[in-house]
Amino acid sequence: MDPTILVIGATGNTGKNVLRTLPGLLATAGSKYRILGLTRSTSHPVSQELAQLPGVEMVEKDWTRIDSAWLRDQNVVRAFVAPHNLAHQFYDESTLLVAMLHAGVKYVVKVSTMLEFLGPANPVFYGRAHWAIEEMLSQPEFDGMQWTSLRPNVFTSAFLYPAAHWVKNFRATGERGPLQLMVAADAPVSLIDPDDVGRAGAALLALEDASQHHKGRYVLRGADDVTGNEIVKLVEEYSGTQVPHTEFKATRMLDAMLGDYPASAPASIAAGCEFVWQGKCTTTGVPTAAEIAKLAPPQITTKEAFERLLK
Repeated sequence: MDPTILVIGATGNTGKNVLRTLPGLLATAGSKYRILGLTRSTSHPVSQELAQLPGVEMVEKDWTRIDSAWLRDQNVVRAFVAPHNLAHQFYDESTLLVAMLHAGVKYVVKVSTMLEFLGPANPVFYGRAHWAIEEMLSQPEFDGMQWTSLRPNVFTSAFLYPAAHWVKNFRATGERGPLQLMVAADAPVSLIDPDDVGRAGAALLALEDASQHHKGRYVLRGADDVTGNEIVKLVEEYSGTQVPHTEFKATRMLDAMLGDYPASAPASIAAGCEFVWQGKCTTTGVPTAAEIAKLAPPQITTKEAFERLLK
């Protein structure tokens, strides 16, 4: 069996574009790898689409049940890991990474979270979990496995979905209800499209020698900045009508979105919005890491991402 690159979260936000990008990069480099994508269902249309890509195989498996024996049996030597951010993230992800270490996996690209959320005392619960994972990987016991952590900014889908939904609803019903946005009216924020994160992950995994990126903790901002008022203008441009009222800094929607989380989760995530509202999460200040800017710079603008959501 050829050496295998495993993509965990293959049909998720970032994993899809890892699979779509990686075969071409490997072919250009003349590298021979088998690409294995994990999915909950191989009958799902997205899984079937990805399975048609050259060199890509899709397999049904719960990544939280992967052990060293399975990794060795599949000859996994490199991996892309896009974990969930549930309350038990650290347990699941750390268990997986320990299994990878003992299975002899050589290089892992991990999706973390935005820089401003990372830290042992951060109010955002999954920011603490990602920080703990990075610290674990930094210990001498993990020296045998190279790794890179990608720290993407807020995903375009998270903050633009309510705006796209408003346009779709207006087109279908003619209703012009209030628009709720989690962003502030005037504070800029850099939203990154998940496809740009996947493309960066694929670029790293395709490198013949990734040693210069070992222990890299790379910030990924989006291609541009946007304010809440500018998102409202996008809504009005694509709907052809005016928005009668916009509620900015709207976090009540988190209660509905996080129904499977602990009761304190919405407040924890809402606390993280303060960093966004203060204008700290932009392309300036701490920009996209130079290593990523050189290898696979973010390209998808806010407007392009909005158009994608409308489709």
